[in-house]
Amino acid sequence: MRFRFRKAAHVLERVGLAMAGAACGLFVGAYVGSTIPSLTTQGFLLVMMLLGVVGFYLGIDTPQMPFDEAHSQIDAAELLSSAGTLCATLAAFVSVAVIVLRLEPHSALTWLVFIAWIAGVAMQIVAGTKARMRG
Repeated sequence: MRFRFRKAAHVLERVGLAMAGAACGLFVGAYVGSTIPSLTTQGFLLVMMLLGVVGFYLGIDTPQMPFDEAHSQIDAAELLSSAGTLCATLAAFVSVAVIVLRLEPHSALTWLVFIAWIAGVAMQIVAGTKARMRG
């Protein structure tokens, strides 16, 4: 019975992370889409949200590699996950700041936010997949 509750709690946590990823993707998509005319579509927003869902679901809370003093090595999945989470959430934070404060930044910032988001969720997806494939 205890195992079921732990499993249910873990599923709720993962769903919450996926929803946070979707929200971050929505903010990044809204900011980038409002600045770059060719990306002002509902499809673009949906893709950004889906990337956030997959990235945050897979890339946060990855299974850690067992620690062994004799064979200590860098856990590439953990490093990618943390770097990806930082990039993606920083892109979302900047997007929210630009939207809420009604700033009009240079278009270079828009592209930087877009690239940081794509790179961040890509790192999360690769890290989550790698961590789950190793067992």
